[in-house]
Amino acid sequence: MKKVFAEFFGTFILVLFACGTATVLNCAVNSPDMAYFMTALSFGLVIVAMAYSIGQISGCHINPAVSLAMLLNGKMTVLDFVSYVVAQFAGGITGAAVLSLVVGNRASLGQNTLYQGSAGVSFVIETILTLVFVLVILFVTSKKEYEKPSGFIIGLTLTLVHIFGIHFTGTSVNPARSFGPALLVGEQAIRNYWVFFFAPLLGAVLAVIIFKMLTTDGSLREMFSFTFAKDADESLAVEEEIEEQAEAQETEIAQEEPEEIAQAVE
Repeated sequence: MKKVFAEFFGTFILVLFACGTATVLNCAVNSPDMAYFMTALSFGLVIVAMAYSIGQISGCHINPAVSLAMLLNGKMTVLDFVSYVVAQFAGGITGAAVLSLVVGNRASLGQNTLYQGSAGVSFVIETILTLVFVLVILFVTSKKEYEKPSGFIIGLTLTLVHIFGIHFTGTSVNPARSFGPALLVGEQAIRNYWVFFFAPLLGAVLAVIIFKMLTTDGSLREMFSFTFAKDADESLAVEEEIEEQAEAQETEIAQEEPEEIAQAVE
């Protein structure tokens, strides 16, 4: 339950603060001014803040695309995935609702738009942006030594994709972040929402495939072998066992060194 609430709260904060920054600063997709860059930075800063707070509880996905990648990469169960996604969408809707009440305006809540009215181009852009974002997450969360700086790296990556992507679509890379504002604004925003739902999910799947291609033997079987549910639990157990064995070996080495030094002195 704590994990589910953490995902709800994190997504709520993301939409309220990051989409809120875009709203109050009147960020325009075709105007690379200070509001443009402050909006990009706000998305990254929210991720950093949440990563070092709720990250220790739920992993700080606050994004269905990230949760899907973790599911396909064997890092969570189907049940956890479903509960995370429901919480993320609920958080996104709640964040947009509170933002609407605060600013007293439902015409602009940081909703995404199609680039030059083209769903196809927008779909490709969002897929690429999400692929880059999720691929970085998969790499920085794959090794324990990256644990401390991971929040900053992921936050900076989200800032990067926003700096590039706001001009085109406003940058989604997150179906839950896009749904809340689109639902409350309605009309064209909700009609175009399918792009910002399916494109990030496709980007996440491609990110997992590329990650497997770069970290395994590169065979098609490895690249397209997705493990989740019971297999995910077993995978996590194996990882924990490997980490415990490594720690035990380090402890043994640390204990042997003083003995060797003492014998050499004698």
